[in-house]
Amino acid sequence: MNSVVRLALNTDAAQAQRLVALQHAFSAVCNALAPLVQQTRCWNRVALHHMAYKQLRQQFPGLGSQMVCNAIYSVSRSSRIVYQHPQSPFNLARLGDRPLPRLQFLPQSPVYFDRHTLSIKDGQASMYTLDGRMRFQLNLGAGDEQRFRHDKLREIVLASKGSTFTLSFHFADADGAEEEAQPAAAASADLPEYVVVTQDDPAAMPPPLRTGAPRLSP
Repeated sequence: MNSVVRLALNTDAAQAQRLVALQHAFSAVCNALAPLVQQTRCWNRVALHHMAYKQLRQQFPGLGSQMVCNAIYSVSRSSRIVYQHPQSPFNLARLGDRPLPRLQFLPQSPVYFDRHTLSIKDGQASMYTLDGRMRFQLNLGAGDEQRFRHDKLREIVLASKGSTFTLSFHFADADGAEEEAQPAAAASADLPEYVVVTQDDPAAMPPPLRTGAPRLSP
């Protein structure tokens, strides 16, 4: 299991508003991509990127290119839990040839960052937002600072509960876990609490972002 460092952010009202706006924009991209997953049965991150990235960038010009990539990762990650976990009621083995349900991401869904969109130097985090970088002083212990310098960072996640925002830093195992390892949340039967699974008719959904999209096995 990956080691995780969680840090609560000390935000003022203006900063909290900017983070909420980022959450809403990020979830909007995820919801624009979810119908493509439903229709093509493809949630491989690389394949989704090739199918959808250009149109998502055109549809959401206010969100940076790397954040669009992170939204694609978020959809891929959640889809693996919903459609592949053995105990999920929406597992492909249970659905068979029936249409996939669609994932709907709530406005307060987590936002995924990477080293391009969030960096740490001298205990201060520099985070991408819709209107420029936001900086926070992090309360890091000596051990945490060493981890940021030397350990491989797999995921950075911004989540909120009420008015409190938390950054979670997920580090790779000492033996070097693969970058695309199964999400930690998939170790349980619980579906992501920020995702609503809807049993709707795919024919009523908007057309795929790109016609002729490949139909890939999970």
